[in-house]
Amino acid sequence: MKFFAILALCVVGAIADPLSADQAALVKSSWKQVSHNEADILYAVFKAYPDIQAKFPQFAGKDLESVKDTAAFATHATRIVSFLSEVIALSGEASNLGAINNIVSKLGADHNGRGVTKAQFGEFRTALMAYLQAHVSWGENVAAAWNHALDNTMEIAFKSMEH
Repeated sequence: MKFFAILALCVVGAIADPLSADQAALVKSSWKQVSHNEADILYAVFKAYPDIQAKFPQFAGKDLESVKDTAAFATHATRIVSFLSEVIALSGEASNLGAINNIVSKLGADHNGRGVTKAQFGEFRTALMAYLQAHVSWGENVAAAWNHALDNTMEIAFKSMEH
């Protein structure tokens, strides 16, 4: 589900207050510290919020411990992180704002159609932030950059969920 991947970060085009270049650099730098931990990131989200795991048909109703080391889990986690990495790479450039806006809008609409709720977007955000805080060089400036990015992302995703 690309929804979970994209939530981690964006600079968005339809947002009145997009990330600055410095904020984007902080997000990119911290993401680089964990982007190789694909399965760990997805595991942390599912562990914190089993209702999110239930939205993934191939993992719904299965014991997390029994699926976390499977090829299917690794493949899906890699897709999520790769998608996130692509969006993060686009951040901080004004010329990319339209593309990011389109990606996030499509993500919100697609996941709305799958029954993903705004509350689950919030749960994913909480789990991701907790994972980042525990695994990257963290300070108020990094937290602020991620919060700003996630605020923007959620605003666009939520707008597309309402259409």
